[in-house]
Amino acid sequence: MALFTGTNFHKTFAIIIKFHLKLLCNNVTMYVLYVSPIFREYITFLRRKIPMELIIPEHYDPRLDIRETQDAIKYIRDTFQKEMGREMHLERISAPLFVEKSSGLNDNLNGVERPVSFDMAAIPGETMEVVHSLAKWKRMALKEYGFQPGEGLYTNMNAIRRDEELDNLHSCYVDQWDWEKVITREDRNEKTLKDTVRLIFKIIKHMQHEVWYKYPQAVNQLPDNIFFITTSELEAMYPDKTPKERENLITKEHGCVFLMQIGDKLANGKPHDGRAPDYDDWKLNGDIIVYYPVLDIALELSSMGIRVDEKSLHEQLVAAGCVEREKLAFQKALLNGELPYTIGGGIGQSRICMFFLRKAHIGEIQSSLWPDEVRAEAAKAGIPLL
Repeated sequence: MALFTGTNFHKTFAIIIKFHLKLLCNNVTMYVLYVSPIFREYITFLRRKIPMELIIPEHYDPRLDIRETQDAIKYIRDTFQKEMGREMHLERISAPLFVEKSSGLNDNLNGVERPVSFDMAAIPGETMEVVHSLAKWKRMALKEYGFQPGEGLYTNMNAIRRDEELDNLHSCYVDQWDWEKVITREDRNEKTLKDTVRLIFKIIKHMQHEVWYKYPQAVNQLPDNIFFITTSELEAMYPDKTPKERENLITKEHGCVFLMQIGDKLANGKPHDGRAPDYDDWKLNGDIIVYYPVLDIALELSSMGIRVDEKSLHEQLVAAGCVEREKLAFQKALLNGELPYTIGGGIGQSRICMFFLRKAHIGEIQSSLWPDEVRAEAAKAGIPLL
């Protein structure tokens, strides 16, 4: 399909958007089958046209050379996951790199990102997808492996997000500690969420001291406490700002923030940020965000939440206009009460390392692909991309 080539792509898009809105309102099935794939192609086309935004800190100093940085990355990753497993009572479990499309286990993220997909000679008639995240897979694993309330798992999750908008913080390669823990129905409340956030903040804060002891020239300072605020409260504080501008302002004021209730529409009719409707409960989730002085922006270290139950899953699928997902294996099992109630999330491995080591670009931490012009500009500014 090559609808968006040449000079007429904006006219083409104007026609498509009319169908997009009309079919979304009148016929969800038609929208999913026909309009949504075309709309995703346009979004992808635009992303190719928009140059990557690269922030160049003034007088940037990497502080550690490449080999020292690699040594520090290994130390942080090894130490952090041991601390996390011990403090949160989590066991390490091996995780898949790809899943069957028909399982419904892959994460749809914001709804327009295309997974990397392929077929397998050994399983004819099925499409495999490289994971975007393991949010749903972990919940299935907790059931299959017999975990009980208070017990949980963590994995080293690796993913490819081919449509990611590349910048200093975002890469097409994603590496994070994905974790999930069984809770009771009674634990599905804000207190459980906040207590878990404080525990994760305590682990990150302790890791800061460990890194400072070994690499004193490279550590950012965290505040003593994490500040809690909802997306609605943040919107009320800065009604004329964009979501990212609000995050920058609130993290600059408090140092570290847990921004709660992400996914549902705010007073302005738009969500603060996109969240798939079938894993986080939008009323009981959030992001751990820190102020990052190297780039003078907010840096998200973790996204997490109490997961949907039968009621919130159905309500959020209706709100998102994708009730047809209820027929998929994971969603069907959840609606039938076959899965445990859980809380879980992801903690960015490269993000944590980037924050502690005061790096200007995530490409200094992980080996990924970047446009040639970005590599050239970064090298000119003394930012060594791997």
